[in-house]
Amino acid sequence: MRHVAAIIAAFMMSALVGLAMFGIGVNAMVNRNVVQTVDAPATTNVSLAPQGQLEQMQSLISQYQARDQEYQSQLNTVIQELNQRNSQVQQFTRLLLELQNHGLIFIQPDGTILLPGD
Repeated sequence: MRHVAAIIAAFMMSALVGLAMFGIGVNAMVNRNVVQTVDAPATTNVSLAPQGQLEQMQSLISQYQARDQEYQSQLNTVIQELNQRNSQVQQFTRLLLELQNHGLIFIQPDGTILLPGD
């Protein structure tokens, strides 16, 4: 029973909204108190920024672009250094594993490195 009441309420709300939209549309069509498009001005006045302000903005844009290029260069340098450091860590890891495999060192679970005979 609740479902039927909900469906009826939804239908009534939809009908009410539809009727309101229809009424607004009819009112818009028959309303004669509007400005005709031929009476509207063909152009609008647009105030442009003064030339000095434009040059200042262009200068700021150039500065930001130069700063962006500098940051990109620094970022690339840091990325190269990071890749080099990662490569070194991998080499040290391989060296330690080889030393351990040959029995020259023992690496404990806590990371402590022992020499044979210790």
